[in-house]
Amino acid sequence: MLYSVTHTTTYDYTDPVSVSHHLLRLHPRELPHQLRLESRLHLDPAPTLSRQYSDYFGNTATYVTIQGAHRRLVIQSSHRVEITTPHRPLAAETPAWETVRELSRGSQIGSALEASEFLFTSPFIKPDNAFADYASASFAKGRPILEAVLDLTHRLHTDFRFDPKATTIATPLQEVFKNRRGVCQDFAHLQIACLRSLGLPARYVSGYLETVPPPGKTRLAGADASHAWISFFCHGLGWIDVDPTNNLLPSTRHITVAWGRDYSDVSPAHGVILGSGTHTLKVAVDVIPA
Repeated sequence: MLYSVTHTTTYDYTDPVSVSHHLLRLHPRELPHQLRLESRLHLDPAPTLSRQYSDYFGNTATYVTIQGAHRRLVIQSSHRVEITTPHRPLAAETPAWETVRELSRGSQIGSALEASEFLFTSPFIKPDNAFADYASASFAKGRPILEAVLDLTHRLHTDFRFDPKATTIATPLQEVFKNRRGVCQDFAHLQIACLRSLGLPARYVSGYLETVPPPGKTRLAGADASHAWISFFCHGLGWIDVDPTNNLLPSTRHITVAWGRDYSDVSPAHGVILGSGTHTLKVAVDVIPA
C-alpha cells in the first residue's frame, strides 16, 4: 500500500512568544516492510535553527528554534510511505512465554541485549503485581508467547472501553486500570505494563492508522489521528507488533513513526516557549491511500 500522510499541528498563543524551542518526531521510520519515499517538514514561522538527528532509539528527531515574536506556530509534516505486509509467525509455533522470560533474564547480546532495556520502569509505566495478576489469565504454563499475547490483547479490547474523554496524558495508569476506559495511548501503556510485570520486554510504538469512514459517509479531511500500539520481543523472532485498541496484529494500515519505553520517548512535538499567557493546540492528520 502507498500512503500520503499529512500531520498538521497548530499552536495559538494568547500573548506573543519571543523564542520557542521544539523537539519533533514526525518522520516515519525505515523498516523492512516500510519504505519512506518522501518526507517534508514545514514550519510557519520558519525556524532560525533546525537540526535533524537519530535519537537513542533510532527515531528521526528534529530540533528547531524559532526567534521573533509570534502568536501562532504551524508545524506540518508530509510523507509518502509504502507499506508491505510484515512477516508474522504462526502463533502456535512461537516459544513458550516462560522460555522468553528466562532468556530475558540471562546474558544477552545484540538485539536481545537492546530488548532487555524494555523490561524496567519508565516515566509512564511501572510494573506492578496487579498488572501481572490481570495478565496471568492469558499466560498459562507452557503457552506459546504469541498465543498468550493475543489472548491478552483480546481481553484488553473486551474489558476496556475506548473513551477519549476519560483520560489525559497525565492520568495515572493505575486509574486507567481501575476505571477500565481510555484511549490507544492508555491501552498501549497498560499492555506494556502487563508484559513487563511478567518479565517480558515490551515497547511503545507511535504512528498512524488508516481509518475508514462508516458506510455511506464521506471521509472528513483532517479527521485521522496519531495512533499507538506495542511491540514485544521474542528471542529468535525479534519484535512482534500488537494493537490492543483494535485487537489485531498490525499490517499494511499501520504506519510506524517512532518507538521507545513509553509515550514520553516518542511525543510527536513538545517544547519550551519564552512568553506569558496560555495556548490552544489543534492537530489534524490525514492518512490517504494513493
